[in-house]
Amino acid sequence: MIDFISRFDFKKYLDNFLLCNLFIVIFSALFFIFSLIMEINGKSIFLNFFRRIWEPFILPAITILIFSTLLIAFISWLKKKVLPEEEDI
Repeated sequence: MIDFISRFDFKKYLDNFLLCNLFIVIFSALFFIFSLIMEINGKSIFLNFFRRIWEPFILPAITILIFSTLLIAFISWLKKKVLPEEEDI
């Protein structure tokens, strides 16, 4: 099973996916700020569009980002507990 995962370089693809997810969340935050500024100026179409894509698109991206961060932190903590004699270079 480990050979199968290493052969397809699963970690590389997962890291690329999470990096794209991070940029989606950052772009969504910038778009939200832009839509708030446009709402103040009287153009509500951008904020309405943001509200329409919030649940199906932005909320899952934020959830994946938070979950992956917690999972990576847990795995790092577990590695330090299980293999304390190894040093990171």
